[in-house]
Amino acid sequence: MTLPGAPHLARRGRDLYLEDCQLATLAQQHGTPLYVYSQASMLDALAAYQRALAGRPHLICYAMKANSSLAVLQTFARAGCGFDIVSGGELQRVLAAGASASKVVFSGVGKTRTEMRQALEAGVRCFNVESESELALLSQVAVELGVRAPVSLRVNPDVDAGTHPYISTGLKGNKFGIAHEQALAVYRHAAQLPGIAVRGIDCHIGSQLTEVAPFLDALDRILDLVEAIEAAGITLHHLDLGGGLGITYTDETPPSADELIAQLLARIDARGHGHREIVFEPGRSLVGNAGVLLTEVLYLKPGETKNFCIVDAAMNDLMRPAMYEAWMGIVPCTERDAPAVTWDVVGPVCESGDWLGRERELAVAPGDHLAILSAGAYGMAMASNYNTRGRAAEVMVRGHQATLIRRRESAAELYANERLID
Repeated sequence: MTLPGAPHLARRGRDLYLEDCQLATLAQQHGTPLYVYSQASMLDALAAYQRALAGRPHLICYAMKANSSLAVLQTFARAGCGFDIVSGGELQRVLAAGASASKVVFSGVGKTRTEMRQALEAGVRCFNVESESELALLSQVAVELGVRAPVSLRVNPDVDAGTHPYISTGLKGNKFGIAHEQALAVYRHAAQLPGIAVRGIDCHIGSQLTEVAPFLDALDRILDLVEAIEAAGITLHHLDLGGGLGITYTDETPPSADELIAQLLARIDARGHGHREIVFEPGRSLVGNAGVLLTEVLYLKPGETKNFCIVDAAMNDLMRPAMYEAWMGIVPCTERDAPAVTWDVVGPVCESGDWLGRERELAVAPGDHLAILSAGAYGMAMASNYNTRGRAAEVMVRGHQATLIRRRESAAELYANERLID
């Protein structure tokens, strides 16, 4: 049985497998909490974008904030991807994974002078600039280095993405981007700055989008602007349409990457812009359903109004439920022949917000292992050391092969940089 949204996750008899690796065995070998990723799932998801864009100039830049583990970056770099970064640290990770800065676009609203210098010296492909203040500072830093910074302006099209307010980025009230009505004037200013080379235009309206319509609405507004900018004598070489395509956590039915891109390209071609290079920045849709978080049941605590299944994974390991009230599937790694009971699956962190799933029907006992599904995006990348808990280990599976790609942190490593006072 293949589980919804997870193409390489399937049950064989009572046991759950990711590709050809039995998850209960991986939990026993490496301990829990444990993130496990399917490389085949990542490459399959990427292939859908690559098929849809075949035959025209394009660059797929993996939005690495979704999952920045080096082996994940290496997987995408070897498959021909560029990278969308939002910090100098992410640039260092890209380079450590063996990728080229020439395929990197640098996004984010708060780039520092140090990060700008670092990115210019590395030779990033483009800066996605999000304010006039940033544009002025970037020009100044570039002039100091004797170069011109390649830029796109990230335009806020004021389009409602229909997603969670914390991950919506394309409305007037969001901190991201330059307002659509101000963009032409900012482009004119950018074209006059000595340290700036205008290259394209950028738009990203949010994350976990499950409908095509918001993408098309934003595209139309961007193309209107492209035509006005070029009428003003400023050439734009590429369209960066961002990312944000959602995945299936429960009953969502997002379009496939093929379907989404086909509709976007049809609109681009119909309006006479088919000659431009297209840049996409997918993140969650490449890695979300490729990963699971394994956890061990510690205790069962029945109560008058709630039954609690206490596990060894916590909100510091997986923030999405606590932060967004996100629903993520939770299933046993090995099924029991016993009646299911309704449990709230909670962790050991000293917060009432430390929950991973509410009202789940599970047949479990202490010592069992559970798999939290669709955990490949914004899981390990958002993990913390709250309660002095070491972050989880990570494993990448490729067929029958399972490789430890990050070992578990020890408590001593967590305070290694701290000092006692005299």
